[in-house]
Amino acid sequence: MGLRQFVIDAWSWLNYKPVVADAGRSGNRAFPELASTWLPPHELRRLAAYKVLAAYDNNQAGQLAAASGDEAALERRELGDAANLVDTALGYVLGSDQQIAVEGAEHADEEAPEPGATEAAAAQERLRKWAEKELLTLRVQQAERNAVLLGDSVYVLAWNPEKQRPTLRVYDPGFFFPQWDDEQDEDFPSRVHLAWELPEDKDAGLKARVRRVTYELGPISDDDEGVVRQYPWEPGRPSNMTCYLTDAEWLLEDLKRGETLDQLPMDKAAFRVRPDGTELNRLDLLIDFVPVIHITNTIPDGGEHWGRSAIARVLQGLDELAATDSDSSAASATTGTPIIGLAGARLPVDRATGRPEKLKVEAGAVWQLGDSGRMDALDTSPQLAELRARVEHLLDRIASNSRITAAGLGTLDAADVPSGYAFKLALAPLDALVGAMRLAREHKYRLLFKMVQRLFQAGRGEGWTAGESFPARLAWAPHTPTDRAAVLEEVVQAYGAGVLSLETAVSMLMDAGYPIDDASQEVARIRAKAEQQAAARLAEAAAMRSAQGEHGDENEDGEEGVTRSDSREPGESRRELIKAGAER
Repeated sequence: MGLRQFVIDAWSWLNYKPVVADAGRSGNRAFPELASTWLPPHELRRLAAYKVLAAYDNNQAGQLAAASGDEAALERRELGDAANLVDTALGYVLGSDQQIAVEGAEHADEEAPEPGATEAAAAQERLRKWAEKELLTLRVQQAERNAVLLGDSVYVLAWNPEKQRPTLRVYDPGFFFPQWDDEQDEDFPSRVHLAWELPEDKDAGLKARVRRVTYELGPISDDDEGVVRQYPWEPGRPSNMTCYLTDAEWLLEDLKRGETLDQLPMDKAAFRVRPDGTELNRLDLLIDFVPVIHITNTIPDGGEHWGRSAIARVLQGLDELAATDSDSSAASATTGTPIIGLAGARLPVDRATGRPEKLKVEAGAVWQLGDSGRMDALDTSPQLAELRARVEHLLDRIASNSRITAAGLGTLDAADVPSGYAFKLALAPLDALVGAMRLAREHKYRLLFKMVQRLFQAGRGEGWTAGESFPARLAWAPHTPTDRAAVLEEVVQAYGAGVLSLETAVSMLMDAGYPIDDASQEVARIRAKAEQQAAARLAEAAAMRSAQGEHGDENEDGEEGVTRSDSREPGESRRELIKAGAER
């Protein structure tokens, strides 16, 4: 059967699955939730792709195929290969640690810090305290696993007046529906919906409904465009724009066909209410940006806004691997318990039915054969060996095409790597993959920390004054092991030769994996220790000089000769003093 329609879009890698072609069809057992009338038709392929990827991650791809009519898929053996690829890619992207770094903060402890370095260090400290309270490391793990598996993830920020800080939450990208204006070249949407269905709860007397949370940029006053507001992060630049929040629910039975997500009838909406009694109907948030950050796993193609899953292009390989594992399991059964043909055997007879009993191949079994009897066993071990070799071939192919590589997955035989340079070459595709994935996230995390600072300013958080936001980023640890001894030797030689500053040297050690929490604090500790050592040497040299003076006076009076406590030359103490003074 040929394709009904040839489609090339961000989800074309799923065209080979018939279950996706009928994603929006009513009565579809695989995607019954996509038949909801409020869902925009152009979003169905994206939501179907998310569900397919989630099925692979949970070893349920066979069940999903069976729901679309392929009953044989229930016998598919799935052994976690998809989840292993996702978790491995996630580990390499995140590295061993993540830190918030504000530009210029590393120069705050210098003797003559650059302008703004002290303020940048203070902002960095406040952001790190916020990250600790908001469990940023945990949130990043949650969001990034969604991004690696599904291709997309969503952060949402909100100011909490009780906690006096912005809160950070992670949402499933299947709840995220940005509204793009095709007539304008926008980097970010000015209207965003977060929407999902709430099931019926008969015990609580609640009917099935849909909840929609909307963030929308609009003029401060609909009647007078001249009404402006001065935002603390843009002093001297009045703005007539603000962000409105609407949180409402609709009963599914009240929605008619054609009333999609962006066209839900507001006269049938039930608006949610905050604990202080404020109705969330176009609530003015007193900010001029939408506090929603969309993370993509890859850099989107031109004209697209969505990322691509780490396993998107190897799904057919995972299907082949599951089929081969199933065949291998069947072959191993006949190899361990072979099929045996008997000729001329005297079979025992069931006295109740008078029929020959079935023989079982088991230890200690004895069969009586006649004079011309013969026993033949079916040997399936060659087929089993071939299937196992095919499994290894498929794993190598999947590792190569996903660019995680066999070396990255840890399946590379050490005997196949003649040198460290060869191992580095084997990891080159993984290095390029991680670099591209981190590049796709770089700007989004800078945007997140900018929004956090602005929410602190809008909420008048302690220590946050008016002014432009400090450029902050999420610093990732190295994704592969580093030769720390070689880096240390390089740093010592370069710093000793004066071609590297102390700040750069400490940063290189941090990148190599040394347990340094804060570069500026480490630089301050190193300098303080150097000053203490210099002061101690000065004090020791002064004491020795004083002692030598006392012995000289005794010698002039003729009471006793000069006695030295060490074997150094007379001018050596003076040289040490000069050296210590120069070091200080």
